[in-house]
Amino acid sequence: MFITTNNHELVDIRDVHVDNNLPQNERINEFSKQIKDPCHYKCGNIKINAKFANNGVSIEKCFQSLVSS
Repeated sequence: MFITTNNHELVDIRDVHVDNNLPQNERINEFSKQIKDPCHYKCGNIKINAKFANNGVSIEKCFQSLVSS
């Protein structure tokens, strides 16, 4: 199922900035707060609709790998 969202309503991931000096939990929280919906965002004019397999890596693990230093 695809979410129909206008590009102007999505957060551009290029505008998300997280301080690498923050502890990991705070980096995750800051990223989540800025991106609003980690499965639906944009990069420029491209909509991103992320999906995760039931037997794949959890979204928590994906977040951790994004904000790990």
